Amino acid sequence: MLFTYILALGVSYIIALAVASGLTRRRVYPLSLPPGPRQLPILGNALQLDTKRPWLTYTAWGKTYGKIIHSRILGIDLIIINSETIARELLDKRSANYSTRPVIRTTELAGLGFNTASLPYGETLRQHRKIFHQVLRAEVSVSYHEIHSRHANELVINLLGATSNLQEQTQAYTESLIMAVTYGHLAHGHEDLFLTRANELSEIAKHIVSPERAAMFTAFPFLEKLPFWCFGGAFAHMGRCRELVQQLLNEPFDEVKAQIADGTASHSLVADFLSQVHDDADEETMKGVALMGYMVGMDTTACTLQTFLLAMVLYPDVQARARAEIDQVVGYDKMPCLDDRASLPYLDAILREVMRWYPVGPLGLPHATSNDDVYDGYFIPKGAIVIVNQWALSRDEDMFPDASRFDPSRHLTVDGKLKDPFVHHFAFGHGRRICPGRWFAENSLWTAVSAILAVLRIDHAKDSNGDRIEVNPEFSTGLVVHPEPFHCSFESVNTAREGHLREMMKSK
Repeated sequence: MLFTYILALGVSYIIALAVASGLTRRRVYPLSLPPGPRQLPILGNALQLDTKRPWLTYTAWGKTYGKIIHSRILGIDLIIINSETIARELLDKRSANYSTRPVIRTTELAGLGFNTASLPYGETLRQHRKIFHQVLRAEVSVSYHEIHSRHANELVINLLGATSNLQEQTQAYTESLIMAVTYGHLAHGHEDLFLTRANELSEIAKHIVSPERAAMFTAFPFLEKLPFWCFGGAFAHMGRCRELVQQLLNEPFDEVKAQIADGTASHSLVADFLSQVHDDADEETMKGVALMGYMVGMDTTACTLQTFLLAMVLYPDVQARARAEIDQVVGYDKMPCLDDRASLPYLDAILREVMRWYPVGPLGLPHATSNDDVYDGYFIPKGAIVIVNQWALSRDEDMFPDASRFDPSRHLTVDGKLKDPFVHHFAFGHGRRICPGRWFAENSLWTAVSAILAVLRIDHAKDSNGDRIEVNPEFSTGLVVHPEPFHCSFESVNTAREGHLREMMKSK
């Protein structure tokens, strides 16, 4: 998102960009725009933003200007939504007008034009979402529960005795799980070629496909004619990025096709898809769907699990209550499974609260308006970038009193039942751009969390003197945020379940 990084470009570049792009010309609007902070000529509100954590700026503005705010950066209209009610009114009920995306030119240059999340609304996106629905709808996602359980059990064993490298453990779980479900490929640790390439691509793409790069190439198209090494840094690896994209699009997909041909293919999304279609054009689309599903799920699921572990360290009463619920419903010597889920509402409430407490994507992904619109007497212009500030939604004291506290009970009725379906959580987005893999994400998170709580007690780690190491919640910045590294300890509190998991691991 352009507005989160623009200050890094420098004032001189900002002015040059504004002039070159002709962004200083303003339309005359028939009605007032939503209220917002006063703007400077050309720069708009650029200098008023916390560029590392813009969601905090937007939340602060909301206290002054209301739940829907207008801002302008370099003549680009931004509509910031700080209310779940308004988000559903516009993005859900008027989804035809709020379902496209802003254009980020560097996505194409990096070879990532197939990215489902950034596609403009149209036929290609509909084809992508049709395939997502085919291979990841709710009833299909349940069929992968055995794979989910196997990887969750391995995560529990790996966490036993660990005090650090939690990012590595959760990342290994999500990477290997999604690779297995997507391609039927069993990863072999961090040296696995597929995982190594995917991680390399992710790191390069984070720097190349960034808003300030997009602004530069949009304002000065002639830059595309220059060799990318001229720009230094990650841009010097643009060719490598495109090479990795082609390898990851084709090689794992072709491997599944070969396995189907010789009768050795495992159950996977790609295998299921190939067994139902025979259209090469559809296969090309499926390659993009499979890779992007893997890349997006890899980061978001791991970050959510890290936030869960942090919350359990800070709120031991919550994990104790969840474990007691599991023991009562499942039995002391059995592991919970999806069949038990309906009888474990507090466990589901924990998942909802993890995603609310520190949203993994505080600003979600930006929408753009296809046509002019009017809401509550305010004019919303065509081409405006529309941001749902998930951080503000998570801190809405009217909906979530004492919002900074981790409290799963807020998602339960007085008689202990869940208030809303998990897949309707604002963290999955809104309207026609709601996350198509939300059922898969839901099942992978539930399976991991239930296995961890059934076997392990998560507590503060101790230093060499035996003193408790305090944990202060600190989070990274960026489009996807995660807890900064922290120490904790894991202790088995159920030898029967632990033994059961170890026996299962031996028989893999």
